[in-house]
Amino acid sequence: MIKAIAVDKDGTFFKSDHTYDLAYFEQLYKQMEKQQIKFIVASGNQYEQLRSFFPGKDQKIVYVAENGALTYFNNELLAKEAFVDSDIHNVIKYLQQTYHIENIILGGIKTAYMLKGTNQTFIDYAQLYYKNITFVDNFSEVVDDTFIKVAMRIQDTNLVTTITEDLQQRYSDIVRAVTSGNDSVDLLVPSVNKGKAIQTLLDDWGIANHELLAFGDANNDIEMLQLTPHSYAMASCSPELARVAQYRAPSNDDSGVLQVIEQYLQAQD
Repeated sequence: MIKAIAVDKDGTFFKSDHTYDLAYFEQLYKQMEKQQIKFIVASGNQYEQLRSFFPGKDQKIVYVAENGALTYFNNELLAKEAFVDSDIHNVIKYLQQTYHIENIILGGIKTAYMLKGTNQTFIDYAQLYYKNITFVDNFSEVVDDTFIKVAMRIQDTNLVTTITEDLQQRYSDIVRAVTSGNDSVDLLVPSVNKGKAIQTLLDDWGIANHELLAFGDANNDIEMLQLTPHSYAMASCSPELARVAQYRAPSNDDSGVLQVIEQYLQAQD
């Protein structure tokens, strides 16, 4: 019996054009409500961005945002994991000076921050995942927010490997680097991941891990899929996630998540 469903957004629940089959979802969601199944959207996206895709469902959907750093329900922050300000500023400065990384987003609870003068291509990219963005001259000038994630776009596979390995050796007590697809590298508090956030929810709800159905496509979904035997990697997914998942779902462009959910709902109706 499935009592909770957790879905990643990009590359999983959403199609490549950043949409999903709303009519199909609404049809299945009515069945989920009838069966009292909780629905969790777990993503690296900003909370405000996530909830904008599911209007009218703040009192129904739980959002695990920023790769597990923030958990929201009914527009209330339930849990957070944050950096020490000086630590994350030091890491960002190191990346800028050593690797000349320019495409950086500093995620705060209030808003996300980008540097003035950032190229428009990266701004357009960022707006796919962040609804609220504030532009600043320097990240260190922000003093009235709590920082929970750093997102970078590094369009060089070799450089991604170099940077993640370097950070692991140099700053492992401060950050953990994870890839989330689309050339994205996220820096999180070391203890943060989607799986940990969802486990807390399951414990609070009294739901067993084997009663969770989970879907993902990238390495930032590994811990989430490890929670349950009902774990699905998308048809197009990272090799690391494919090794963790128990099953494969059809393509996200074919609404693969909804297809699998429909099968489970019919089986336990």
